[in-house]
Amino acid sequence: MQKKATTSRRRDDLLTLPIVLDRAIRGQSLQVHGALRAGIVDGLLAPGLRLPSTRALAEQLGVRRNAIVAAYEALLSDGLVEARHGAGTYVAAQLPTPQTAAPAAELEIRIPQNRPFALGVTLVDPVLLKRLATASRRRIAQAAPGELGYGDPRGSLHLRAQVAHYLAANRGVRCDPSCILIVSGTQHGLRLCIDALLTPGDAVWFEDPGYVASRHTLSSTGAKLVPVPVDGEGIMVSAGEKADARAKAVYVTPSHQFPTGVAMSMARRIALLDWARRAEAYIFEDDYDSEYRFAGPPLTALAGIGGERVIYLGTFGKTLFAGLRLGYLVVPPALVARVVAARAAQDRFPPAFMQDALADLMADGVIAAHMRRMRPRYRQARDVVAEALARHAKGSLQLSAPAQGLHLLATLPPGTPKDTARLIREQAGIECRLLSDARIAQRGPDGFILGYSGFAAKDLADAARRLGHAAQQVLREVGSPRRQKS
Repeated sequence: MQKKATTSRRRDDLLTLPIVLDRAIRGQSLQVHGALRAGIVDGLLAPGLRLPSTRALAEQLGVRRNAIVAAYEALLSDGLVEARHGAGTYVAAQLPTPQTAAPAAELEIRIPQNRPFALGVTLVDPVLLKRLATASRRRIAQAAPGELGYGDPRGSLHLRAQVAHYLAANRGVRCDPSCILIVSGTQHGLRLCIDALLTPGDAVWFEDPGYVASRHTLSSTGAKLVPVPVDGEGIMVSAGEKADARAKAVYVTPSHQFPTGVAMSMARRIALLDWARRAEAYIFEDDYDSEYRFAGPPLTALAGIGGERVIYLGTFGKTLFAGLRLGYLVVPPALVARVVAARAAQDRFPPAFMQDALADLMADGVIAAHMRRMRPRYRQARDVVAEALARHAKGSLQLSAPAQGLHLLATLPPGTPKDTARLIREQAGIECRLLSDARIAQRGPDGFILGYSGFAAKDLADAARRLGHAAQQVLREVGSPRRQKS
């Protein structure tokens, strides 16, 4: 009997297991454990199969014997194998039925290309990056134990204090740092406000045309969007009241309306604030690019003239660069606790090192100097696009060159057939948003929202030339609006 058992064990030891070690995994025992586990779970090693002895498998795989011992012990802990006293190690008899993995579906995620006319692109400033790198390294190296633990859901007090100082001096917004929250961008801040202050199904006025990303953020939370038209003075408050006077909130870009570029008149600002007080509604003020004003001082923010109903959203993404992922909220004192609770329920608090490094640069005047360097360069970029389009489009596009901001609007003639702008964009081979993408209910001439802030002048001029030529050609092919009408 003893001889038979010995013969059987030797026969099993000659079994070559259909497994391959992943040498990228650090440690032989982890390599063996991973390969055996996959073989058992995938059904390559059948339930009840006797595994080779540790010595034999070590020789087959070219690893140390103690690596096999450790792998078998780990498989025992997983319940994937069984040890039978005096008989060896066996694949467990009871295992889940192996599932055939379906091929992964291709997930198409559109990442904007950094080509001329793309929105949200800023110039790379080596001076700023070097100073930011130095400040962040210093902050990490000198971090106190308390700075390595859980933080304030509102973010770094140092950065909040610098933001409060900046807003008071430049935007007319006077607020205490305790009412500021540091967030990862405008959409994150808007989402926090929605979660804290609104209920799914609440009506929210939205500029039409308006900022597409914020429209998607509001829609995704279940808000009922009420499109409100925009004219040369900004959002038409009377139209909003007519559509839904009891709306719970409004989203606006008053300093530089996206995408038209108009600044909200004082009469409209007062009307909007009066409506918000009467309706007990919230005003979400997105002040996305007011730092770059090319003529005169920055406009006073809406939150600076009537802040008790206004939640102010600002971002460093346009001031510095989008990948920084830092923005801020200014919340009325009575609402701070609710918004902080919503923040704490989502991600508890933002990481502090980069916030403090950025605050150091603000305190040292580095950020203000950066904006002074960038402002004339962006103004020049705007002028390059406007001049090149005027020259090459030859009247087929109507231009609106704003006094501030990082984009301009070029519209087609009224009555142009639908999808003409899309055809022109495709033929020109440019990266830009269409005016029709920003509309909800309003109708009117289509056009192109052209970002100019992060590109070389020669590349902008070339893209404008291609757009102008394509506009002329496509309009000739589809026929002029007058001919279409007749």
